[in-house]
Amino acid sequence: MSAIRKASPGFGLGLRTEHYPDFLDAPQPVDWLEIISENFLVPGGRPLVVLDQIRERYPLAMHGVSLSLGAPAEPDRDYLAALKKLIQRVNPLWVSDHLCWTGINGINTHDLLPLPYHEQALTHIVRQIRQVQDFLERPLLIENVSSYVSFTDSTLSEWEFLRAVCEEADCLLLLDVNNIYVSSFNHDFDPLTYLRAIPPQRVQQIHLAGHSNNGDHIVDTHDHPVVDPVWRLYRAACEHIGPVATMIERDDHIPPLPELLAELGQARRIAAAVHARQVA
Repeated sequence: MSAIRKASPGFGLGLRTEHYPDFLDAPQPVDWLEIISENFLVPGGRPLVVLDQIRERYPLAMHGVSLSLGAPAEPDRDYLAALKKLIQRVNPLWVSDHLCWTGINGINTHDLLPLPYHEQALTHIVRQIRQVQDFLERPLLIENVSSYVSFTDSTLSEWEFLRAVCEEADCLLLLDVNNIYVSSFNHDFDPLTYLRAIPPQRVQQIHLAGHSNNGDHIVDTHDHPVVDPVWRLYRAACEHIGPVATMIERDDHIPPLPELLAELGQARRIAAAVHARQVA
């Protein structure tokens, strides 16, 4: 199995319960939707009924938060089996999760915790991703996370580590542009250095989101609109990567759907302008 980047399906949004009626009642100007996998790992009920109805109307991507690839233990087989069953039901565009760990000994912290960036962690993560891909029988997209602490024993930069993971595990990337910006602010590095080190052919999807700026640090809260520095970084990402699936994430203070569609329209305009300039 070799991870090959698919053609971009266009521009999408994260599916949230507040917007179920919008997507069920009338066609909306989105090309695809992303679901949180864990929301639908249930035996039945309204979530799966709505999921089946949405799936008939829009292509779906699956985004998980519980693989905990960086944890010492191997990925939970029961979780993987449930995930594979959902994949068979949804037939998603792709499946993604995060480059992080979320807990140990069966305890889930419900947070995306950062990793040390060194050879031992790299070997472990690559082995974990390969096991997941073999079990699911499809490539996995891994997402870079925002971080607020760093490890003194790291020997690689985050972008060097991320690139090595993709190449050695033969997986694809869900590149979160907001997370690059948040981490660059918190750790005082140039976000363009990070971005330009990413292999374009590995990037299948981009996330855009808002955050909370607390003055001396930024928290990735997904509860505000995308800010201008992140839009500028997205423009640079389009120039570096080319046409790529892009979506807006909003997980709290969720506005009416038209507000998110307006943000998505801005992403479309930026990507179209970059493409037109490159063609010219």
